Amino acid sequence: MENYTMEGRTYRYYGQEAPLYPFGYGLSYTTFRYRDLVLSPPVLPVCANLSVSVVLENTGLRDSEEVVQLYLRWEQSSVPVPRWQLVAFRRVAVLAGREVKLFFQVLAEQRAVWAQDWRLEPGTFTLFAGGQQPGQKTRAPSEVLSARFSVTGTARPLRTC
Repeated sequence: MENYTMEGRTYRYYGQEAPLYPFGYGLSYTTFRYRDLVLSPPVLPVCANLSVSVVLENTGLRDSEEVVQLYLRWEQSSVPVPRWQLVAFRRVAVLAGREVKLFFQVLAEQRAVWAQDWRLEPGTFTLFAGGQQPGQKTRAPSEVLSARFSVTGTARPLRTC
């Protein structure tokens, strides 16, 4: 095999065609609401990690579990990248009518792109948090929040951070 490109070989690179069963697909016996997505700091140096918090509320009548998913999108990149990349997920049990505040870390290495070696690039990124992929259409409603952050500095190899 000489062609290692992922374009056209996995749904992450298919363009506008949606996968039949995307990651996190399924039904729940209750409903959840996401709010208060906070990225800290909103502007970070190229080698820094991003702290994320989000509040998850069980708005239904049953205790249940939700798989909270975080996706990252590069707004501009020097090389082809996925439409979005799963960077964190956590299964959380939430009692009916209750809420939990969740904390995540998005590591600098999760923003790296492959350009003959793993590189970190400055630019604008969007982080999505929710119970499904961004733009996913399912019968079970689930919202996806988004927030942007910026990375400053100059592009550099990941190994130098």
